Amino acid sequence: MHFAPFCGVSSHRGPCRRVSGHSGVTLTSHAERIMIQQIVSHTPIYVWALLAFLIYRGLWASREREISLQKLFIIPAVMLWLSLSGTRTDGVLGGGVWGVWLLGLLAGVVLAWTLGRAMVIQVNRAAGTVLLRGSWMPLALMVAIFVSKYAVAVVTAMHAETRSSLPFMLAVTSLFGLFNGVFVGRLARCVAAWLQSAEPVAA
Repeated sequence: MHFAPFCGVSSHRGPCRRVSGHSGVTLTSHAERIMIQQIVSHTPIYVWALLAFLIYRGLWASREREISLQKLFIIPAVMLWLSLSGTRTDGVLGGGVWGVWLLGLLAGVVLAWTLGRAMVIQVNRAAGTVLLRGSWMPLALMVAIFVSKYAVAVVTAMHAETRSSLPFMLAVTSLFGLFNGVFVGRLARCVAAWLQSAEPVAA
């Protein structure tokens, strides 16, 4: 997904780029602010619709709620797609981008698993639902992923050299992996609670 594919620096729509003046000096901070405004204005509407959906789901998750086991997979799947969309192996990390992302993912899973012991209140296997404790964490994570991805799109559009920066790409890839890992870890807690609630088989 391209969060900020266009800017309006030139008279036609095209990939964002830095330009130099006659003296060879790059764009001023004022011009860069204008560029950012134009990037935002050219952001596809579906991106803002996605943000609205994530905020809605995050607010809903802040309250104690009962949800089916199948629906528990929706948000982690959306966040996984959001994080991985645009991930490329032709950058400075090459194929190692997946290894970096996976390490971040594992760290997030461990973190969420450790902190999520009390998130499941009750499992109703007959109804196929799980009663979850309200938490602001899902909202914070969803907004964090969205803002991070948008910010990265803006930065790389304005400063193409960041795509070749190893520290920058390591940090970004690890961060997205960490975010996804937290969602996967929370999901794993719910699935574990579901499995543990199974009635023992009669001898």
